[in-house]
Amino acid sequence: MGSGRSSITVRVPAKVNVQLAVGAARPDGFHDLANVFLAKDIPVAGGMAGGSADGAGALLACDALWNTGASRAELLAICAELGSDVPFSLVGGAALGTGRGERLTPLRVGGGFHWVFAMAERGLSTPAVFREFDRLADGRSIPEPVASADLLEALATGDADALAAAVSNDPQPAALSLFPELARTLEAGRTAGALTALVSGSGPTAAFLARDAQAAQQVAQELRSSGTCRSVRTAAGPVPGATTLTEAHDTDVPVGA
Repeated sequence: MGSGRSSITVRVPAKVNVQLAVGAARPDGFHDLANVFLAKDIPVAGGMAGGSADGAGALLACDALWNTGASRAELLAICAELGSDVPFSLVGGAALGTGRGERLTPLRVGGGFHWVFAMAERGLSTPAVFREFDRLADGRSIPEPVASADLLEALATGDADALAAAVSNDPQPAALSLFPELARTLEAGRTAGALTALVSGSGPTAAFLARDAQAAQQVAQELRSSGTCRSVRTAAGPVPGATTLTEAHDTDVPVGA
């Protein structure tokens, strides 16, 4: 057309159906759909159960919109079918997860804790991290996991220093093996004054425990200028799980729009 351009790049996002419910066909041959729109703030492939949070949120929203009357136990059973971490995303707070993580025992927490999270430039596949964990084990006997008494006590008393001394993450060496640059991020947080630093879950998000809100802001500020991560967020918890923020209501947006 004479524009003078020899190439052009177009970006089109993927569509993810977190639930696809199909009813009877309409007269035009199409089926009505329920659309779920996600405003996602948890990093993708970041080791923070972001996908599980999406699942729990979508389930809670559909339950409210359609007035299913499902009991809490029924919702939790559906969550367990969706994924190991989805039940916790619905329940929230602090809990001990057993089995594959779906069996939850609520834990007593004596106060809030202040965290700083450093998001990495790229993600890490959870299956890949656990495969690396198995490879590093190299046939060695792995002890049966048990809940740390020191950790439970630190949570119950709300003691940040005690919690910092008690936290642990078995998959962390595997995550660092696949993403060695994370070691620099962890060290940057320690240097900035964090009480402790660890990889969150399977990574690659790095988590730092701070003594209080002011200390968390200081750690976050220094991490932002360290050049070791993509972005930094602060948060305090525990907090409740999936929560309805607005009342269910009808909309004039056309079905399928």
